[in-house]
Amino acid sequence: MARYVVSRDIYSEDKFNEEHAKIYRQHKTILNHVAQYFRCDRRRVQSVALSLLPVISWMKIYRIKEWLFSDIVSGISTGLVAVLQGLAYCLLASLPPWYGLFSAFFPVIIYFFLGTSRHISVGPFPVLCLMIGSVVTRIVPDEGPAMNITGLEGLTRDEQRVVVACSVSFLAGIMQLAMGLFQVGFVVMYLSDTLVSGFTTAAAVHILVSQLKFVLGLTVPGISGPFALIYTLEIIFNKITSTNVCDVVIALVIMVVVFIVKELNDRFKSKLPVPIPIEVIMTVIACGVSYAFDFKTKYGIEVVGLIPKGYEPPMAPNLQIFQETAVEAFPMAIVGFAVAFSVAKVYSVKHDYTIDGNQELIAFGVSNIFGAAFKSFAASTALSRSAVQESTGGKTQIAGLLSAVIVMVVTLAIGFLLEPLPKSVLGAVVIVNLKGMLLQVTEVPYLWRRDKPDCVVWIGTCLASIVLGLDLGLAVGLGIELLSVVLRAQFPRCSLLANIKGTDVYRDRKDYLNVLEPEGVKIFRIPSPLFFANIEFFRNKLVEALGFSPLRVLRKRNKALRRIRRLLKSGELQCTPKGYLNASCEPYSDLEEENSAEDLDLPTDLKDLPIRIDWSAELPANISVPRVHLHSLVLDFAAVSFLDISALKGLKTTLRELVRIEVDVYIVACDSDILEKLHSCGFFDDEVTPSIFFLTLHDAVLHILQRHPEAIQSKSTLNTIVTTVTVHHYDSSLRSRERNGLDPETHF
Repeated sequence: MARYVVSRDIYSEDKFNEEHAKIYRQHKTILNHVAQYFRCDRRRVQSVALSLLPVISWMKIYRIKEWLFSDIVSGISTGLVAVLQGLAYCLLASLPPWYGLFSAFFPVIIYFFLGTSRHISVGPFPVLCLMIGSVVTRIVPDEGPAMNITGLEGLTRDEQRVVVACSVSFLAGIMQLAMGLFQVGFVVMYLSDTLVSGFTTAAAVHILVSQLKFVLGLTVPGISGPFALIYTLEIIFNKITSTNVCDVVIALVIMVVVFIVKELNDRFKSKLPVPIPIEVIMTVIACGVSYAFDFKTKYGIEVVGLIPKGYEPPMAPNLQIFQETAVEAFPMAIVGFAVAFSVAKVYSVKHDYTIDGNQELIAFGVSNIFGAAFKSFAASTALSRSAVQESTGGKTQIAGLLSAVIVMVVTLAIGFLLEPLPKSVLGAVVIVNLKGMLLQVTEVPYLWRRDKPDCVVWIGTCLASIVLGLDLGLAVGLGIELLSVVLRAQFPRCSLLANIKGTDVYRDRKDYLNVLEPEGVKIFRIPSPLFFANIEFFRNKLVEALGFSPLRVLRKRNKALRRIRRLLKSGELQCTPKGYLNASCEPYSDLEEENSAEDLDLPTDLKDLPIRIDWSAELPANISVPRVHLHSLVLDFAAVSFLDISALKGLKTTLRELVRIEVDVYIVACDSDILEKLHSCGFFDDEVTPSIFFLTLHDAVLHILQRHPEAIQSKSTLNTIVTTVTVHHYDSSLRSRERNGLDPETHF
């Protein structure tokens, strides 16, 4: 078994800094950072150009012979899926289906130039479409007039909805672009995997319910806001007797066949060159059967209908809609980016390249702004479509560009072939693709066993999103998540440590049997930053661990000193060589003290007493003071990453109280930044000095044992632990600032 032995002096922070020279770095000011950010030279211009146009970086290393064919196959496969999903997901946004083709084309073109991920497929995302649909139905409801907004007059209902969807998408794009330019891509880190999982599961439930009207062939008005899901289900159940049997049969057949083939694709994906595009195949079959048997006329099913050829002219967003939808646009911008970034991160790790969160924000922002100008709605990435692009061999965004070409061909030339497609087919395709999101509910038992706060975040986010709607649900989930983080930091698991026999390792004394605790020494650990919200918790836990309140002991001692001085002055107490002797036979009466309570908090003053008082012995005149069997306290600050001003004041008060009752306090493993802050804030004085800081727990404990030899028990091995280390240097792997020649084996 490998061993290490280190022989060195006991180091306090002061002694270590005296013996080892430290490099003092000049910290940059805000002005330095601003000047560096805006400096302009040739290298800076080149770096900015490459970062804003990542396509230049990967095009320079593109392997035409190895990658081009794979990108072509992937682009065609992804394009066929993008056409179908564009039509299907557009129904979630409460828009005519062909506008989904626009969303599968324009954002892809922009992302090709600006995006840093090589594998995600940009376009409609069902959760985002549903959030857009809730805004659209709120401003332009199915029943009744639209909201009184300038610019919507004289337009049909569908045209009004397109204006609303494009305007809110434009605004979400502006928000994403602004966050990217201001380098705040880190905000997505506040959306944990648990929160996103609960949110997308709730979104899947909303999507499922929204597609029931197409699967059942019912006319259900779009409802938005809190409890919209419940109201929608109520309407569906009230109209269940009007179900179109033909729609139900078509949807069931599509769902069963697509589900089975998708399972076969997953099972035999290693043997299949490309996954079977079953959604496309079933769509083509459904179109042919619907056209041949005239389902629309004979059975009254709702079909896609007229798909105009070509693209529509660009339009400007409606500024009044900006004012009405700003609250909804922000979560759209965050959710769209968070999902796309999460998927992109998975593929970047798998294929060993880096992605830039801020550049992704810029890419999606410009994509949504450009797309919204040409009447497409907000884009992100669909997990299933990205999986198709990656699994069919896609190497770069050339596959995405080719998928956009396929969508363009359908839009310009063969879109009319999809006109007889039943909407129940699109609804069935959407529902089948929800499998992955709905199965996330199986994570709940695992989370409950492993991390209950995370489980609460998942359940809270999911339930809030289902009941209150996706926008409010996301806000509630984020609030629960941040609250769980605050509570974990506010109420950490503090512990008393003990030495593991024969080592310099210290662990929770409750977890091990063979431990050593020097008499009169306690080691207290707090595994959290100290700030205004938990400083009182820290003080209370420390008092609980010590078994006494330092302030109460200090006040009791000061009261006892007042009594002793009064008794000496009145002659009722006399000083003898053996100590103080009570000269009065009458019991001492405890009179009310005239001094204020603040005087009791001052250090005990023993200067005018003839004999020093031993607080651990019995006091004269039946004076009772709590006995303290502790002479040293060690605070382990290894996990304390920062202190705020409130915590600093609370910590100093605690240290003063302990010092005033003759308990030595030592702080170990304190971060250098915290030490600098303590010095700059005037933390130290005559009572609390910098000498209390030590490098490690073992340094502090050995220092205590030197000062208090009586604390070493006969069976203790603390004072005999010698720590040595043998360091082996291999070839040129050693780096030294001074490049001193070292032997192959060096002892410290």
